[in-house]
Amino acid sequence: MAAIVRPSDDRMIGGVCAGLARRFGTTPNTMRVIFLASCLLPGPQFLLYIALWVLLPDERKAHRTGW
Repeated sequence: MAAIVRPSDDRMIGGVCAGLARRFGTTPNTMRVIFLASCLLPGPQFLLYIALWVLLPDERKAHRTGW
């Protein structure tokens, strides 16, 4: 199983949706639409996005450290 990283290409804000899309085999735009649709529901979506932005390693740094 491959680790989830924030890619250095196809980013809009932090690369979280692009990284998740790459991991689950969908397009980044589809993942962005799913995220925006989920924001219509109550819950901590923005906090989760920020947490993933902080916790997921950047692709460039992950390759340097061998993550």
